[in-house]
Amino acid sequence: MLAGPGITAQTGRVPWSTHPAGATDNSRWFAVQCQPHRERAAALHLTHQDFSVFLPLRKKIRRHARRTDRVLVPFFPGYLFVRLDPTRDRWRSVNGTLGVVRLVMQGEKPTPVPAGIVEALMDSCDDDNVLSWQADLRPGQSVRVLAGPFADLVGELEQMTDAGRLRVLLDIMGGSTPVFLARENVAPADSCL
Repeated sequence: MLAGPGITAQTGRVPWSTHPAGATDNSRWFAVQCQPHRERAAALHLTHQDFSVFLPLRKKIRRHARRTDRVLVPFFPGYLFVRLDPTRDRWRSVNGTLGVVRLVMQGEKPTPVPAGIVEALMDSCDDDNVLSWQADLRPGQSVRVLAGPFADLVGELEQMTDAGRLRVLLDIMGGSTPVFLARENVAPADSCL
């Protein structure tokens, strides 16, 4: 079982949003660029150095070898946030942390994230730091299916119900086919990567 600052004793997991007791009013959130697929390792090592870390996550459908499962992946792949006071904290040690490429800098100093952005993201997360943000959708909008048998298809949102179901017109085999989908499985086509 893992042990150390910021790690829960029951699960051995790092809560990806930790706040040190000695945080000052001058501390701000800064973006940290991580090595590919090393965001969790970087968060763990930064937490062990008593930095306050925030790693927002999202649910993703993973398909492999005829199996489908849901996994948690970083909402901003390759990045996490760390709270520090550059006048007081040893911020250069962040750059030497395992899993970290560098702090996002402007010249010779780290660039803080605009005030309120990280706090708004934190407010939109559940207890496991899974971001529950959903974009506004409107009928007539072009949308992309995120999960299920029609994943990655783009269609037109035709209707929304109060129960959270969407009727989407998908171009399947040369014709417009209406399909009913759950709200969490659809996103605006222009916001998808």
